[in-house]
Amino acid sequence: MAKTKKLIFIGDLFSYYLCDRAFGDYTLASTSQLMDMRTGKWSQEMFDKLSLPIEIMPDVIEPGTVVGKLTRPIAQKLGCGQIPVIAVASHDTASAVAAVPAGENNWAYLSSGTWSLMGVEVPKAIVNDKTFQYEFTNEGGVENTIRLLKNIMGLWLVQECKRQWEREDVELSYEQLTEMAQKAKPFAARIEVDRSEFLAPGDMPKRINDYLVETGQKIIVDKGQMIRAILEALAFKYRTVIERIEDVTGKKIDCLHIVGGGMKNELLNQFAADATGKKVIAGPAEATAIGNILMQAKATGQIKTLTEARKLVRNSFELKEYQPQNAPLWEKQYEKVHK
Repeated sequence: MAKTKKLIFIGDLFSYYLCDRAFGDYTLASTSQLMDMRTGKWSQEMFDKLSLPIEIMPDVIEPGTVVGKLTRPIAQKLGCGQIPVIAVASHDTASAVAAVPAGENNWAYLSSGTWSLMGVEVPKAIVNDKTFQYEFTNEGGVENTIRLLKNIMGLWLVQECKRQWEREDVELSYEQLTEMAQKAKPFAARIEVDRSEFLAPGDMPKRINDYLVETGQKIIVDKGQMIRAILEALAFKYRTVIERIEDVTGKKIDCLHIVGGGMKNELLNQFAADATGKKVIAGPAEATAIGNILMQAKATGQIKTLTEARKLVRNSFELKEYQPQNAPLWEKQYEKVHK
């Protein structure tokens, strides 16, 4: 610690190598738990309590800022001029949320992939007993926004089931598994997807069946049935989190935007609409990369506002809308799960 001049994140280290300026991207800094999210600055109180020197922390820079230009040696090595180096939203979810093609007033986002992150964009951090109880986090977004969100299980359970079946010499594509799930019996099992025993790699079908036995349910043998039960459970989890978001913010969510690779699973998208009772808009898949590019465009004056950026996304990528179906049936099953 005595030799430390600046402590910076890995994402910011790459920028430092490019332009020789040490800084802290706001979106990454906000996940350190060393920042007061109400002020957007390093927390002196936290550093004092941890006996850490706040002087080693870098200046916090907003995404969409030109922080320097390529050093001459790097430019020569790349065979280009000393082009600008831009601070983007280096946290992947922050970039993904920047690319959410929202045009509505009250919307939530789901960054869907191996893991899921669901939340809303708010102007100021919400720190109270409810956010603590519901295990929400306040993380930095672009344009001085806060991403009030919760980390929840994603398609990890499906991926681990697929890997286990491959170890048993059963080769099934994700498309095949989804098709099998679509044909399987609805609501054959109730799974709490965020259970700690599901987090580590391993024999996921066995772990899920052990959980079903523990909770007095029948084990699942059919692979399509297993996948369907997982997807239904994820959709129910989405509803729970949305209801808690509405409780914390006092605002009713009208639309759920699903971005990231998980939006390619159309059955899960439909289940999300069915379980939540909300309109779902899926796309784009490569939201993180798009959000990165948008912040570069803003820094160089090609776009002016986040609203303009999101309109650009709406007009540039194919989006698919899902409306709730079989609402009474899903409502009845949700009440069973939460009785």
